[in-house]
Amino acid sequence: MEWLSEGMPGQGEGRLAATEGGAAEAGFRAGAALAALNPISRAEHPLGGLWRQRLALGNAAVLARQAGRTEDEAALRDAWYLRRDGADPGPAGRLLKAWRRLGAPDAMQADDWTPRLSVLLELRRDDALEEVVAVAASLAKGQGSAVTAAAEIAAVSLRVRPDSETLALWLADAVLAHRLNWPAPVPLLAGQVLAGQLRRGDFLRATQRHGDGDPVWLAACSLAYARAAAVAADLYAELARRACRLLAAAPKLRGKDADEMLAILMTEDAQPAAGGKAASDRSGRRLFERLVSLGAVRELTGRPTFRLYGL
Repeated sequence: MEWLSEGMPGQGEGRLAATEGGAAEAGFRAGAALAALNPISRAEHPLGGLWRQRLALGNAAVLARQAGRTEDEAALRDAWYLRRDGADPGPAGRLLKAWRRLGAPDAMQADDWTPRLSVLLELRRDDALEEVVAVAASLAKGQGSAVTAAAEIAAVSLRVRPDSETLALWLADAVLAHRLNWPAPVPLLAGQVLAGQLRRGDFLRATQRHGDGDPVWLAACSLAYARAAAVAADLYAELARRACRLLAAAPKLRGKDADEMLAILMTEDAQPAAGGKAASDRSGRRLFERLVSLGAVRELTGRPTFRLYGL
């Protein structure tokens, strides 16, 4: 179980208050927070995918709320996991899909960003989108501050394609991951950029050309990344504790699909209590009830039916 604690920050590490200050102070805070998060983000272990999915869920819920939708994390999770195979999860569910894909390793493929984002974010594929993606790909390969690069592509995107705030946020996290040499992006910025910031004129004027950054926007992005990194580190620590409890409970399980279900729970945000390859639905429900009684998993819905379980 060494991979569960490898690189995990100790109590208080990465927890930097997002107080007001200039761009330099904000940049220092973001750098310190991301440095604490870096060992987790760069490690390739089973829990990393689940961690990114949970962050994607939180980010998507914030975006849905800012768009005036009513779906919270629970409703988004339902839309994703209770749909039939291949069924449309609805507008909010498609937003969640875009952020789950952001947290996947193939989101690092800059050559694929234009067609991918056109579909995921339901954007018209035009010269403006091509321009934004070209700038993002260039920034991803550059040197220097990862946060500055992320803030710059967000600002360029907002200027060139002001119809899509989600495009700016998605690309910012993707560029940040490239600069930090992470194996996959970590959904961070969308969950912490304060409501209304992206629509304010100060931020829409953040860059006049690709190389000119606005200190107001850079400070806002830096503080958002500092907050996001602290939240992400706390989430990883909690998931690691829960994963240890799940692994400790494994010898007490007798179900035919117990090993398969444990592997799913370590890598997936949620799982319905259904049967597997060798067990019935009833057996699956008993397995999850046993896991809950052992404190190894949680029931995530609070409902008597159509339940979902996860770490």
